[in-house]
Amino acid sequence: MISAEKFQQEIDRIIETSLREDIGDGDHSSLACIPASAAGRARLLVKDRGILAGVDLARQVFQAVDPDLDMEVLLQDGSNVGHGDTAFFISGSSQSILRAERLVLNAMQRMSAIATKTRRYVNLLEGTGTKILDTRKTTPGIRALEKWAVRIGGGTNHRFALYDMIMLKDNHIDFAGGIREAISKTREYLASTGRDLKIIVEARNLVEVDEILACQGVHRILLDNFNYADTREAVRRIGGRCETESSGGIDEKTLRAFAECGVDYISSGALTHSVHNLDMSLKAV
Repeated sequence: MISAEKFQQEIDRIIETSLREDIGDGDHSSLACIPASAAGRARLLVKDRGILAGVDLARQVFQAVDPDLDMEVLLQDGSNVGHGDTAFFISGSSQSILRAERLVLNAMQRMSAIATKTRRYVNLLEGTGTKILDTRKTTPGIRALEKWAVRIGGGTNHRFALYDMIMLKDNHIDFAGGIREAISKTREYLASTGRDLKIIVEARNLVEVDEILACQGVHRILLDNFNYADTREAVRRIGGRCETESSGGIDEKTLRAFAECGVDYISSGALTHSVHNLDMSLKAV
């Protein structure tokens, strides 16, 4: 996984790029009718039920727009919220509040939706010992926000991108000439480049599980589109020699049943690619 410092750099980049995109050469609506000296106060109003996410991001956005803005937080990230709740108050320059408004709302609505769905999956897995993982099926340009939201919801981040973990999937294996060839070439590559990256290898069936187990240096086997019986058998054969992960079409109806097969992780792209934003607004008070 990437370091906390690298992750924060990603957040900083998103904030900078998003503000540039939204403000351009100026918020002319506010500049046209609100005096530069005007001060105001607004609240983040929640109009939906779910898990709140993005409060700390909002603080960073407000600071980037105007360090003199004052934020009074009432509800922290990860809080259960309902219609009518106030997450925070923001006070200071009216123009500054309005410049930050849309980015704060867009980010918090999506992050809260992801955190809400993740929490639902986490609750479904309670007592199994299996952890829910996100994937790289994220919105281009804001991956860090979406993976942050997964953590707020209680989930676990998978690799951040292509550079922080090796994942040999079906196409890698086929292009490389087979499982043994792909793993052997990968280990040689890591040794020659001095990189210390964990290796995950995808298995499409039990025969491939056995092939992977015959190799050395694999950190986790990804059981892709396995049924329950084959998942249980794969976990038995692996026997704790490496981590296990289930993936492929697993939803809320089947999630717990796969966990009860004994896998360490279940990964779900739906955490980030299939959510409905929570309704929120920033209202002057």
